[in-house]
Amino acid sequence: MRAAVLEAVGEVPTVRDFDEPDGDVVEVTLAGCNPVDLILASGEMGQPTTPSVVGREGIGTSNGRRVYFNAPPDPFGSWAQRCRIDPAKTFPVPDGIDDDTAVACGIAGLAAWLPLTRHADVSHGQTVLILGATGVVGHIAVQAAKLLGAGRVVGAGRNREALQRSGELGADATVQLGGDDDAGALRAEAGAGYDVVIDLVYGKPFLAALDATANGATLITIGAGAGSTAAVPFQSLTGRTHVGHLNDAMPADVMRAAYDEITGHAADGRIRVQTSRYSLEQAPQAWRAQASGPHIKLAVAP
Repeated sequence: MRAAVLEAVGEVPTVRDFDEPDGDVVEVTLAGCNPVDLILASGEMGQPTTPSVVGREGIGTSNGRRVYFNAPPDPFGSWAQRCRIDPAKTFPVPDGIDDDTAVACGIAGLAAWLPLTRHADVSHGQTVLILGATGVVGHIAVQAAKLLGAGRVVGAGRNREALQRSGELGADATVQLGGDDDAGALRAEAGAGYDVVIDLVYGKPFLAALDATANGATLITIGAGAGSTAAVPFQSLTGRTHVGHLNDAMPADVMRAAYDEITGHAADGRIRVQTSRYSLEQAPQAWRAQASGPHIKLAVAP
């Protein structure tokens, strides 16, 4: 079969023939591109298997059913014509949703949906800050927060154009980060203080957001694009809850239920995602595009 194969640590994958997977196998119709794919290939999270097919998620068909699958076992990643799957992390895709949106509701969608539904409660008109509301996860989080009952949703980030998109998707206000006083800019839109912060960047922006939260606030950190460390004063955390979220740390049944919830809303048009496709033969271009930090969901179609 044809596949995008990581030949050496840190390299761009090459498209070539690869061994057929055994066991539980799906015919892949669309594979998702994610920052974690590049991180795993770089060796930052441990020595990757080489050679191996890259990719952690996809949409495929199994026994005539359309399914979403996550975390295929090494060395069979999702950027291939066929992929071995873990049945516990394989979920049905509802009718009324295209493959592009269905795969966007996976790693990216769950990174927004799970924190807002399993770590926090925004159903009573809470004020919510999406810190890093310029990428796929941030854009989904803006929509999800409004959908779940937040009273005021503020999107913050550096990229002006992508931040404008957050406003179009329902953010009540946006804050351009990277100025002389990010903390002041965030406080100006916080009202009595943010009740929930979905943090996709950490670092200095997290500290600025923390200072604008209300007593009793919940802050959930999902990513660390602005820095992996932050000198957090204990006094600033007093009366607040900080959670570090990881999709894969959640039980499989929770992941399955959450995927069913978010795809149901997407099928009804309540969650929208900008997407772009590459063919499998264009996998190296897709890899480089993901490395450039796109603000839309990329996918590879075998």
